[in-house]
Amino acid sequence: MDTAAVPGLVAVVLVSLVTLAIGTWGLRFSRTTSDFFVASRTVRPRLNASAIGGEYLSAASFLGIAGLLLIGGAEMLWYPVGWTAGYLVLLVLVAAPLRRSGAYTLPDFAEARLGSRTVRAACSLLVVGVGWLYLLPQFEGAGITLNAAIGAPEWVGPVVVGGVVLANVTSGGMRSITFVQAFQYWLKLTALLIPAAVLLAVWWGDGRPGSSMADGDWSVPVASGGGLGLYTTYSLIIALFLGTMGLPHVVVRFYTNPDGRAARRTTVVVLGFLGLFYLLPPVYAALGRVYGDQLVSSGRSDVLVLELPRVMLEGVGGDVLTGLVTAGAFAAFLSTSSGLAIAVAGVLTQDVTTRMVGDRGGVTAFRVAAVVAVVIPLVLALLVRNVGVAQSVGLAFAVAASTFCPLLVLGIWWRGLTDVGALAGLAAGGLGAGGAAVATLGGYAPGGWAGALLGQPAAWSVPLAVVVMVGVSLATATRAPAHARRFLVRLHTPESLEAG
Repeated sequence: MDTAAVPGLVAVVLVSLVTLAIGTWGLRFSRTTSDFFVASRTVRPRLNASAIGGEYLSAASFLGIAGLLLIGGAEMLWYPVGWTAGYLVLLVLVAAPLRRSGAYTLPDFAEARLGSRTVRAACSLLVVGVGWLYLLPQFEGAGITLNAAIGAPEWVGPVVVGGVVLANVTSGGMRSITFVQAFQYWLKLTALLIPAAVLLAVWWGDGRPGSSMADGDWSVPVASGGGLGLYTTYSLIIALFLGTMGLPHVVVRFYTNPDGRAARRTTVVVLGFLGLFYLLPPVYAALGRVYGDQLVSSGRSDVLVLELPRVMLEGVGGDVLTGLVTAGAFAAFLSTSSGLAIAVAGVLTQDVTTRMVGDRGGVTAFRVAAVVAVVIPLVLALLVRNVGVAQSVGLAFAVAASTFCPLLVLGIWWRGLTDVGALAGLAAGGLGAGGAAVATLGGYAPGGWAGALLGQPAAWSVPLAVVVMVGVSLATATRAPAHARRFLVRLHTPESLEAG
């Protein structure tokens, strides 16, 4: 093995071992089914915020943003802005009421709100679909990282991540993963912050003032492509702002808070943690504009964060910094994959595996579900290559925004939502955005407006879902659940008033 690859290999091994060690330590606190699903709803805001930051900052955040900024320029800053602002929308509209619902999962909430097993089944199918769509880029990013850091074949990364995630999730569930993800947030922040500071010092010492690229387009205005560019930008904004509340691994963490007030406090802290982290990828992109022209010409912008230290700093120093960013990248794949596995496994446990193992809602059913939740997208990731980390994550946000966002907002704030209306809206948004995602990831990329509508579907799929959900609910107003008014009062009543 090349000696330059040793720091990267050491980093991957250490991150994996520490992740397993923390997960094993957390296992001591995981004794009940509630521990496995929602950590018995006892996670305090600061710990929960660190854990949310750990699982939310995925491969797209750690690797994808810097690469997008390198290629696309300043307009790609909408990705980190949108991913952060999505939590503001979540804070205002959803966080506290969702926690007060008492549900374990999104399908639980849908059934409790609408009294329909059919709506629950549809939500379960969507949770699994969104979760798997989001898992694909995590596995692909792991393959890219190990290939760039230590020269390993690209199938090695997904297999290692899948194995570590399965070991942690099946051993301790949500209780164990909370400690793991909190640690991984701070590791990821450190792994970007220290190399960024060193590389900025190197750049300052070099005296190189700006971009070495000839186009000079890094600061072009957003939507410079006229009407087509304007549509693409606003569609992306809609997907990112509204999709956060529909991501199953994000929503499930709010069920772990003790009460609605803690859920709101968690969201506020998360906004600060995400804002701090997202200051760093633009630094790598800006330095890449000075030193990384070869990565652009070779189409390898996704590995900018991993390769920039060696490009700018020769010898042991560059290798050590590469090892550090490799550790952070690998932590990103592990933490996000763990959160997604927990969310998908929770749904599969309640709706599928309990019937298989005869262990209603128990730990055995959860562990079987976790294996299914990880293995199927792992196999898909090994079969389907070059999906595009940031693009596939963006499509997952579009699907979530087109399905769960209307369901949650209307279900929490409008008494008139009916089961038939919810099903119709989920079908319209899910088939619209989901079909566009499948076509895009499958390689169908027409030019002009057709390509824009498929590549960024949220601008038309979200309004379509809302209009259909509201229209059909109004047409079937007699099917509004009798308990809807009482349920909404529960969602909007602070626990302190109930206690009084």
